[in-house]
Amino acid sequence: MAAKSGAKGSERQLLHLVFGGELTALDRIEFGDLKALDIVGIYPSYAQAYDAWKDAAQRTVDDAHMRYFIVHLHRLLDPETEGRRG
Repeated sequence: MAAKSGAKGSERQLLHLVFGGELTALDRIEFGDLKALDIVGIYPSYAQAYDAWKDAAQRTVDDAHMRYFIVHLHRLLDPETEGRRG
């Protein structure tokens, strides 16, 4: 089976994870129930991840303990990507 390319043109694919959950307290990042985490998705660019984060955060704006985050997976997978931007 051939691998499919997810990149468009010469744009590099920089994966980002968007997820959220209910925090135990407002002053630290500790989730009350890890099984209830909302995994929004994995996105190939920060712009797409930001849009998904914004949509998820706006849906839960009335719950101060509910927080969403963007994790730069590309930095975890290849720590040298920071020095190769452009």
